Amino acid sequence: MPTTGIFNGTNLILKFHSTDGSEVVVGHTTSASMSLSADLPDATTKNSSGYNEVIAGTRTGEISFEGLVAYDDSNNAIEAADYLLARTKVYWTFGTSVSGDDVYSGAGFLNSVEMSAEMESPVSFSGSITVTGAIAKTAN
Repeated sequence: MPTTGIFNGTNLILKFHSTDGSEVVVGHTTSASMSLSADLPDATTKNSSGYNEVIAGTRTGEISFEGLVAYDDSNNAIEAADYLLARTKVYWTFGTSVSGDDVYSGAGFLNSVEMSAEMESPVSFSGSITVTGAIAKTAN
């Protein structure tokens, strides 16, 4: 049954697709976000009666994530860094695991991966993916 009402952010997860096609949650993430935007080229003419007009242009997306480092996770900070260094395309899914909920999926390239270690604190990581190509929306 699809999620209804306001729900806990813990239920929204980011997954990378492994080489065998299975989806694996990016381990120990504390946050994940998807940002979509559209380029709106100016289409203002003398016929616009003094109002700005635009047309729909290209669309872009970015997936950002943060988490805690655990080397024994299936998808961890080291693997993310390896994807970036090898210039490997990453296939991702963003949404809940609840049957009937819409999820977004696509491909992209990691444009940043950072690991940070403060004294007496858990090691953390963050990264972002720039989407390439179309983003699909499907139901779980």
